[in-house]
Amino acid sequence: MDRAPLLALLDRHATRFMEEAAMTARTRRFVAETPGCFERATRHGHLTGSAWVVSPARDRVLMILHRKLGLWLQPGGHADGEPDLLRVAVRETAEETGLPLDAVTPLSSEIFDVDVHSIPATATDPRHMHYDVRFLLEVDDRLDLPGNPDETHAVAWVPLPEVPSFSTLLSVHRMARKTLALRRGRRVAA
Repeated sequence: MDRAPLLALLDRHATRFMEEAAMTARTRRFVAETPGCFERATRHGHLTGSAWVVSPARDRVLMILHRKLGLWLQPGGHADGEPDLLRVAVRETAEETGLPLDAVTPLSSEIFDVDVHSIPATATDPRHMHYDVRFLLEVDDRLDLPGNPDETHAVAWVPLPEVPSFSTLLSVHRMARKTLALRRGRRVAA
């Protein structure tokens, strides 16, 4: 599987957040050193593609109550062999929200955020790492959100100021701060 396009994306990704810069470097090393990085079968860790989904006004974000983890998160999931993580993010957004694929619009092909986090062990999987590459997407917030009970407990539009009351995760707060910067007309990675 060709890792060069993802390595180039990671090389171009700039952030003002020190912890994200460290995770970007860690993800780049993982991709460069792990031929099976796109495969879930790489048991110690693998790539995931996520979406930070904003409304057209950039005042709300689409979050899911994850079925397995019980946390409010951005949509996303395993690459499962797909090297185009933007495609993964779009696919997972549609699957988890119940929206049609054509309702999900990428705002950029560049990386919006990078996070590395540990996933707890389950009866079938050991504890492992997710190297999560996130992209900025848009969905019309007037559309019905049918959800997908196989994937989520709930899907909701969350007003940007209320994101901290839905999630305590620093990476979710970081993406909310980046969205505020977008609303103010600043570069996201500045």
